[in-house]
Amino acid sequence: MTALKPANAGELIKLYGKIPDIRRFRLRSINLDWRGPTVTLRLDLSSFPKTVPPEWEGLGLDTVQCHLQFLAVEDLSLSEWEPPVRSASLETLPLEEERRVRVEVTGAGVDLAFTSNESVQVGHVSAFGISPDGTDETRHVFSRRIDAARYASVPATEENTFHGRI
Repeated sequence: MTALKPANAGELIKLYGKIPDIRRFRLRSINLDWRGPTVTLRLDLSSFPKTVPPEWEGLGLDTVQCHLQFLAVEDLSLSEWEPPVRSASLETLPLEEERRVRVEVTGAGVDLAFTSNESVQVGHVSAFGISPDGTDETRHVFSRRIDAARYASVPATEENTFHGRI
């Protein structure tokens, strides 16, 4: 297994001091886009930062969510998708072809595999207080100004300007 190589992990590094472990997470959605082609995963990270930005303090936030977008996707197989996926794992295996990896996302309710460029885009980083039933349909505090100005929560999955673009 090889580690993910986020091309733009600055927001996560700013929050966690390093790139957090992205091997286990709660998977919220999968967006497939023929342009690119790309696969975008919306996920809740398995840990919350020890130190949070001042604007997050006192808001009852306990979960960080982000999108991971994989580029130049080929050989996609989605044989199971039954959300919610409370615990998913992500493994990447380097391929002989330069800068390509095999990505496998598995868990109770998901079985997704594809090849992509080894570089991954990170976007739409937000924090929210998870509901007792595990949903994320609450207020999100987005780290990027443009997201914060446009959204108070995660829009519906058909909102391509959010789910399809990082």
